[in-house]
Amino acid sequence: MTLTFEDFPPGRFGTFGPRHVTRDEILAFAAEFDPQPMHLDEEAASKSMLRGLSGSGWHLCSLMMRMMADGFITRAASMGSPGVDEVRWLSPLRPGDDLTLDVDVLEARTSKSRPELGVVTFKCTARNAKGQALAEMTSPILIKRREGTV
Repeated sequence: MTLTFEDFPPGRFGTFGPRHVTRDEILAFAAEFDPQPMHLDEEAASKSMLRGLSGSGWHLCSLMMRMMADGFITRAASMGSPGVDEVRWLSPLRPGDDLTLDVDVLEARTSKSRPELGVVTFKCTARNAKGQALAEMTSPILIKRREGTV
């Protein structure tokens, strides 16, 4: 079943996951994309303000995107996104974390310029197994409206 704009009323949409994060994938992502000591070296990380090895915030964003895709975007009549309004990193991503993603619809409105589309603004919160929020992301996504609603 394809999810259309009408399937995204404001409120809680769902929780997705868990997704287990390993030390090896934190190191591999950091080595390729964010080679800072707190993401690559446990001794240096222990002396940083993060007080231990932590995943890159960009790694966490990538994991959040994958969880969104697996959870609902690949089933939605998505036409893409004009961008991300806000990303906030709240707590470190740690090796061994089991992530869940809470997804809320903040706003759903019909596009003024393209009435066959709706703009759905999502707020996604990544949490570890303790329920601690690690990151929040707010992003609009363009989604086709159901046939016959225009």
